[in-house]
Amino acid sequence: MKQFVVLITLFICSLSLASAQSFMERLKMPGRDNAKVTVHQDAAIDELVNGRPTIIVSNSTKAPAKKNVNANNNAKAEKEVVSADQTEPDYHNVPVIRKTYKTNGYRVQVFAGGNSRRDRQKAERTGNTIKINFPDEPVYVHFYSPRWICRVGNYRTYEEAHQILTAVKQLGYEQATIVKGKITVQF
Repeated sequence: MKQFVVLITLFICSLSLASAQSFMERLKMPGRDNAKVTVHQDAAIDELVNGRPTIIVSNSTKAPAKKNVNANNNAKAEKEVVSADQTEPDYHNVPVIRKTYKTNGYRVQVFAGGNSRRDRQKAERTGNTIKINFPDEPVYVHFYSPRWICRVGNYRTYEEAHQILTAVKQLGYEQATIVKGKITVQF
């Protein structure tokens, strides 16, 4: 009997999913009083809301664009919606997720302040400066009670950390020092 109830429930759920609409399709449907909603949005927003990747391509790349004139007499080129699977994928901006683990190592502590808002801003400014000068190094700005701290890097050996320490001191951060602690290592 339990199997029959589970089977019926799964069947009903699959029927409801088959008739599912995107959020925007439901929003555009006429509601009570035959009110209608018109939505103009970017394709990236549509992808975010509906989960379906779409790309808007102007007709000017394929054929001469047809012109439509709206109520304000502004000419606009017609646009065509193309699904993302019809275009070539872009692998340049794909985030790469790597496995990491924690181990003992070293970081360079560039700033250690107090617990005020001014110290937080100073720690964040220091972190941004370090990110600009060392774009490949991870920068950590944290509040370790009772102070704001800005640290750089994940180094397994003291010698690696010392190389960055000398470069950071050349930027004018004479109070920078090497600290031992847990670091994040990718494999």
